[in-house]
Amino acid sequence: MKNLIAELLVKLAEKEEESKELVAQVEALEIVVTALLRRMAAAEQQALILSIEGALEEALPGDQVSHQDTELLQQYVKKLLRHPRN
Repeated sequence: MKNLIAELLVKLAEKEEESKELVAQVEALEIVVTALLRRMAAAEQQALILSIEGALEEALPGDQVSHQDTELLQQYVKKLLRHPRN
């Protein structure tokens, strides 16, 4: 029983580390995208945003992914592009 608990704790620690790495990757990408958008002229920003949103609409799978997951992805992309972090 102790071995089982120890193995579960190790797996939990590994998952937590993976989660931290993913959070760091997402935050780094958010910083990069925000910096790039800020360096662009307003017209270029708008054209890029519309292009990305159009590509996202075309790429979204139909029944393969839940509607909730699709909606969540769209919300995050919109937040990143339309309301970048300060």
